Amino acid sequence: MIAAAAAMGGFLFGFDTAVINGAVGAVGKWSGAGPLLLGFSVASALIACAIGAWFAGPLAARFGRIRVMQVAAAVFFISALGSGLAWDIWSLTVFRFVGGFGVGAASVIAPAYIAEVSPANVRGRLGSLQQLAIVVGIFVSLLSNYALAQAAGGAGSVLWLGLEAWRWMFMAECLPAVIYGLLAFRIPESPRFLVGKGRTEEAERILEHYVGGTPTEKIKEIRATLDFEATQSITVIKGPRFGLAPIVWIGILLSLFQQLVGINVIFYYSTMLWEAVGFDESDALLTGVITSVVNIATTIVAILLVDKIGRKPLLVIGSVGMAITLGTMAYIFGTAPTEMVGGEVQPVLSDAAGVVAVLAANLYVVFFGVSWGPVVWVLLGEMFNNRIRAYAISVAAAAQWAANFLVSITFPPLADAGLGLAYGLYTAMAVLSLFFVWKFVRETRGRELESME
Repeated sequence: MIAAAAAMGGFLFGFDTAVINGAVGAVGKWSGAGPLLLGFSVASALIACAIGAWFAGPLAARFGRIRVMQVAAAVFFISALGSGLAWDIWSLTVFRFVGGFGVGAASVIAPAYIAEVSPANVRGRLGSLQQLAIVVGIFVSLLSNYALAQAAGGAGSVLWLGLEAWRWMFMAECLPAVIYGLLAFRIPESPRFLVGKGRTEEAERILEHYVGGTPTEKIKEIRATLDFEATQSITVIKGPRFGLAPIVWIGILLSLFQQLVGINVIFYYSTMLWEAVGFDESDALLTGVITSVVNIATTIVAILLVDKIGRKPLLVIGSVGMAITLGTMAYIFGTAPTEMVGGEVQPVLSDAAGVVAVLAANLYVVFFGVSWGPVVWVLLGEMFNNRIRAYAISVAAAAQWAANFLVSITFPPLADAGLGLAYGLYTAMAVLSLFFVWKFVRETRGRELESME
């Protein structure tokens, strides 16, 4: 239950990043903003996510994991309310930027906290709750957007209290933000943080109640590996190669590959993508909803498997599957005939090719959802030692958000150049991820956090 409470930050993470999809069209008409300004307003939140992730670790090391959760909940609430009441495109951009800090902090603090309060034998499945919460948040956001737009007769139509439906889409996030904040006041602080602060009796009670074993012995193990994390600066992650410790580089590359395989293209641009190859709007939206449900189902499968077969085997399976499915999509789009539609060159898929493309896209989500989606968050929470964990996760998560931003802004020009090229690049990243995992990633299943290097 306390792991699920911490993962509520992941729900807000997913909800916040997806809610803009249903509102962006109406926001564009309301504000009169051109494509460049509107695109900046959407993408600016991703920049703030990277900044929030970067600072969340040091703040968690100094003030505690729970305190960062409470602050993140407040930030989510302010962003949701402010975005819904925005008076122009610039105020909306500022409030979305503020929300990005909360998303970035939640992406760091949940995997770290869950790893630190979980027994080793179930740490993988509990850590996977973060990814499950993210994909459920995305799904609930899509559903609430649809329901509000339907109730108003369109996202730009007035719904309640003289406010348009798109404003209520943003303000709907206030409710889960309040729930997250209340839960953050109810769950215990991380015992690893408490030991580092010298609050040994509190740590003993939490270890005894939630983790089991012999608390006194566990505290001795924690103390031996901490070197008083809270008194350190981010320089604690420095190393002899390229300025950072090797294990930190592995965490960064895991985060980069998770994004560079192009997963967010499916979630951010799926409707645009399927419309571009001949689907009508209804079919394109339905395909997006199906993809979201598939992602939830496969994340549940990952939760059931991660502590049984391990982290590394799942990543290997995922990389192979993604390489095959992305390669299939690259071939279909790259070899499809084209025609001019609205002044743009677009591929034309036959009925058979369209079915294969949809199947390949959803199988790609299956392989990602059962592996790289949840397992990277599990590894980031547990692969670092107690002394550097908070700082190392911050750097890795910041890299992840930077890669998310890069993929998001480069897909439209890549798609203009050819969808075959775009998916070909993502295929290459999937192949590289396989070799990276095979050579550099070590299995952590069943190992205590105090045994991490």
